[in-house]
Amino acid sequence: MKRREFLKTSSAAAVAAGSSFYFGNLSNLFPKNIIANASFDLVAVKGSEPDIMFDKAIESLGGIKNFVEKGQTVVVKPNIGWDTSAERAANTNPKLIKRIIEHCLHAGAKEIFVFDHTCDNWIKCYSNSGIEKTAKDAGAKVVSGASEGYYQGVQVKSGKNLKYAKVHELILSSDVFINVPVLKSHGGGRITAGMKNLMGIVWDRGYWHQNDLHQCIADFSTFKKPDLTIVDAYNVMMRNGPRGSSVKDLATMKSLIISKDIVAADAAAAKLFGINPDEVYYIKYADEMKIGTKDLSKLNINRIKM
Repeated sequence: MKRREFLKTSSAAAVAAGSSFYFGNLSNLFPKNIIANASFDLVAVKGSEPDIMFDKAIESLGGIKNFVEKGQTVVVKPNIGWDTSAERAANTNPKLIKRIIEHCLHAGAKEIFVFDHTCDNWIKCYSNSGIEKTAKDAGAKVVSGASEGYYQGVQVKSGKNLKYAKVHELILSSDVFINVPVLKSHGGGRITAGMKNLMGIVWDRGYWHQNDLHQCIADFSTFKKPDLTIVDAYNVMMRNGPRGSSVKDLATMKSLIISKDIVAADAAAAKLFGINPDEVYYIKYADEMKIGTKDLSKLNINRIKM
């Protein structure tokens, strides 16, 4: 079977199955009993609403206070790249963003900022995604990422292809960085998940597309790793990503992945999508560069079925 045919078949199978998180048998991945009071490298939750799944996931990591201290400044970075409604799942689910903000405020965060360097008009993206209103109502400050003046030049010392980038000043100045991508297909990157979502904190991402996108994604991850990566996989765009054409592109998976290891989070997201992490070259490159691990068998994973 040719690679193109294999990828097409894999995606179709994942949609038909409602997505089996291929770490093994689905029942083994999501047992009914929730393990408590343990230290986990990654948490995978399935079967409820985005906000409720986050409650369970962060509880099993010891609570948001393990990541956010009183008086700290937090950046929550969703995918808000596209001028589409929440139902299309091109952007991160607003319910998830709202709940993350609420947890951070409960932990005593001084300020919480939400932004993205959008692909479509930022005002329309912020509004039509539902994220701007939801984030403001929850108590966060929503900031534009549309002006180059917000970005500062940095050296990516460990990068192979990417040696320099302009990074949004909030990422450079805030105490805590929480990365909240939505899982979906992507023509150039194969899938969008944690590392791909970091393209929304830089200004000059056109260079990445022209100089081996996958290597640049991995390179930038050597410069800035989030404190926490939370992958929204409630509705997953299986084709026509990153924008999508209609709700017919979606598979309802009702899942969420959370980890301090962005590479592990992306590897788990790839498996949930129905493909091997090695098919997403930036995951493979990031593993080789020791940014994190794609070998999930080495991790202590809490699998929660709700």
